[in-house]
Parts: sequence; C-alpha cells; structure tokens
Amino acid sequence: MTERLPTPDKDQIALLGPFDRLELDAIELVATPGQAARALSELAGERALGFDTESKPTFARNEASDGPHIVQLSTRDRAWIFQLEDAACRAAVARLLESPALVKAGFGLGDDRRRIVSKLGVDLQGVLDLNEVFRERGYRKDMGVRGAVAVVFNRRFIKSKKVATSNWANPTLSDAQKVYAANDAYAAIRVLEQLGL
Repeated sequence: MTERLPTPDKDQIALLGPFDRLELDAIELVATPGQAARALSELAGERALGFDTESKPTFARNEASDGPHIVQLSTRDRAWIFQLEDAACRAAVARLLESPALVKAGFGLGDDRRRIVSKLGVDLQGVLDLNEVFRERGYRKDMGVRGAVAVVFNRRFIKSKKVATSNWANPTLSDAQKVYAANDAYAAIRVLEQLGL
C-alpha cells in the first residue's frame, strides 16, 4: 500500500497567514451581451484559467438544483463571473468551456461538470480537476482548495460558509459573493501555475 503524503488539517491551516486574493477592482461581472463579448475578447489567447461554478443551494428534501447559476474563470490577474440568465453569457461561457486548447483547472469538478452539461448542453473539453493531480502526487483524493493552498503556498484560503450558501441565482450579486466566487477560480489558477502545469 502506497503511503499518502500528509495534508494539513483545519487547525493547522487556521494558524497560517492568509492567502492573497483578488479584490473587487480585479473582478468582472458578465451579465449582458456586451460584457460577454468583451470577456471573450479579453480571454482570447489565454492557455489556462482557474474554473469553478456556484449554484443556488437547495434546502427542501426533493428540491433539484437548476444550477449552475454562475461560472467563474480567472487568470493570474483578473476574474470573470458569468451570470447564466442571459443567452449571450451562456453562449460565451459555453464557447470557452468547449475549447480543448484552453485548460480550465479547478477543484472537485465532478458535480460542476454534470450540472454544466445538463444546463448548457456543452461538451466540456480541457477541464483539469486539481484534486486528481494531487492524488496522483500522493495526497488524499479530496484535497480541495483550502488544503491545496496550504500545501502549495503555506497559506490559509479564507472561505465564508454564509456566502457559500447564499443565493447565487440572485440577479444582483453582493460584493462578498463576487469576491468569494472569483477567488475560488483565482486560487485554482495560482495552484496550477505553482505546480508547473
């Protein structure tokens, strides 16, 4: 049996200094056709992006999610949050997600992948689940963004449970939601680069 490399636990991570994050001035909200066209133009030529999605949580027993409601993509300097109500925004993000030439890296993407295929009807290409990369390198399967940031940068990735369970289908996202969503994707691209992938 192969020995697994240790990963820091919640208490160890709590002692680390905070991971630098993107602030609002580096986050673009994409909710209109014009914003979608601009985002595609700005992302043209990128080879890899951090990637994540958010869905409005469901609380009722048999309630099914109709998410994702937003898709986040990030470079090392900026993040784009695509709200999926507008058809042009859905088409723009679908184009990016279907591109085999563009690596989309994130954590625990199985559920995201299934929901995106269901909602957008796209054939996802170039998606890299960083949990699998860490597992191949000898870490436990469910590393996640917090564990990865702790291992790779020796820093604490801050996530708010209150924001995580907020309404991502709301047409007006709060500043806290924008920062939360953008930084999940941002941390993924930073980890990908640090791993030399």
